[in-house]
Amino acid sequence: MARPLRFRYSPQSWSDGRVHNEILQPLQSNIGAQSVTPWFKIGGDWQTHRFEMANGDIALFARTDGEAYWMGNTETPSALWKTDKFGWRKIPYPVSRWATRELTATLHEEDPWLAEYPHLSWFFLPVFMSKDGRESTRAFFREHAAGFPDAGRRETTRFFEDFLSTGVLDGYRHVMSGKLGTSDHVDRVRMSAAMAEFIAAKILTEAGYDVVPEIEVTTGHSLDFRAEDAETNVLVEVTRPQPPINRAAAGPVAAVRDTAETKTNGQLAEHGGGATLFVDCSSFRDDAWAAVRGEQPDVRHRPAVVYRTRPNGHVEGYRKGAVPLELADAIDFLD
Repeated sequence: MARPLRFRYSPQSWSDGRVHNEILQPLQSNIGAQSVTPWFKIGGDWQTHRFEMANGDIALFARTDGEAYWMGNTETPSALWKTDKFGWRKIPYPVSRWATRELTATLHEEDPWLAEYPHLSWFFLPVFMSKDGRESTRAFFREHAAGFPDAGRRETTRFFEDFLSTGVLDGYRHVMSGKLGTSDHVDRVRMSAAMAEFIAAKILTEAGYDVVPEIEVTTGHSLDFRAEDAETNVLVEVTRPQPPINRAAAGPVAAVRDTAETKTNGQLAEHGGGATLFVDCSSFRDDAWAAVRGEQPDVRHRPAVVYRTRPNGHVEGYRKGAVPLELADAIDFLD
């Protein structure tokens, strides 16, 4: 499975002839490539190329004296196989900006409805335009309401657009967008679990905390977030129970208990305590959540916060144990 889009760097000189012979011709032979005029200017001394394949793939190439950058959701020409890969923030800004404009315009031509959500389009561009995941990741928002039940694509996509446009996760774009994955099929359970981390980040941000994702701990694995302010430094791990209709558990209360127990007996047990568990029940329909909110089951880990978010922004939930975070500004607590 291909990873989210990154750039390949070639510290060599590329002439028009070399581009034709070592990039265009192999792609023409293998997958019917054609060289077309790039849609946008890059500026400076850079020369740019856009290659479109018969199967819908696209590739971009920018070069100047002595160096070049390649990006594509297609096969890589053999002349670039041994080149190093770099993220979007590690390359010259003109190249990153040009590639972003080219790929975003292509994305919005293929899925025009996403043009209403510019920041989400930009944030998830590395997966929305990836080789394997470009169909499944867009379909997850378009056809599966980004994991929310009983909701439409526009209200759920607007929910994430409004949060992402705050910019609080911009510096972590590659790692966070990559959580959505680049699978060639929609795995709603896994993708919904990934979006639970965005919901958790939104809750923590609205509660007044700075968030840093993917915190490595001494056990050799990572917890989802560190929440910080002037007086607080708390590790947070997020889990998202499957809705009862999709699992073997007897009902929503058992679903919450079993999912939290799996996390508690695994990652959190290895960590040895000190983390707050967020149990995100946003995949639950109204009746399933009503059962959970009525019983408020224990989740075998303390401190813990169990909550359900709706795409209109309302969050309600309950706490177990002494939660070291002030979340009342973000969650309507039942307790």
